Amino acid sequence: MASSHYAILLVDGYNAIGQWSRLKELKYQAGLEASRDELVEQLTGYSAYRNFKTQVVFDAQFSRNFDRRRLQEKVTDLLSVTYTDFGQTADTYIEKACAAFRDNVANYGRRIIVATSDRAQQMTVTGYGAEWMSCQQLQQDLDLSVSELRRDRRKAPKAKSSRFLGNRVNEKMRQKLMQMRLGLDAGEI
Repeated sequence: MASSHYAILLVDGYNAIGQWSRLKELKYQAGLEASRDELVEQLTGYSAYRNFKTQVVFDAQFSRNFDRRRLQEKVTDLLSVTYTDFGQTADTYIEKACAAFRDNVANYGRRIIVATSDRAQQMTVTGYGAEWMSCQQLQQDLDLSVSELRRDRRKAPKAKSSRFLGNRVNEKMRQKLMQMRLGLDAGEI
């Protein structure tokens, strides 16, 4: 069951918030929910750019208005947010996912990467065959991805301005418009 996704990325959400200075600052200025939303927003673009199937995992006890029916929220086709059940940490959830990966590696057909700066978590997930990156490495790769995307956009050929109707239609339609404007028959141009 090979997948078109390059890898599965599991992110320890609160660990990332605690490690990324801009998210940590946002948490103190606007609250934990704002920093969660910002992390998810940044990972949405990153997941699309890197073609990662990403799951951000948060401990449920820190989420306001917790609803048991909403343990997992699909944000895009590539990104979902999971809140663990009470009594379960994000670490435990991620470890179980990595254990399932190890037991069924042939069914995955892709890599699994865990982003956390927790040293004990690093040792556990790599023991299950997952790759590990620190939250700082994830932030650096995300920033690099944004830079690459901006560079690629600058290098892309500029499309003609669509301000004028003539720039938005094909050549055949332009000819017809010219005929109408000049009051000519089709054979006169």
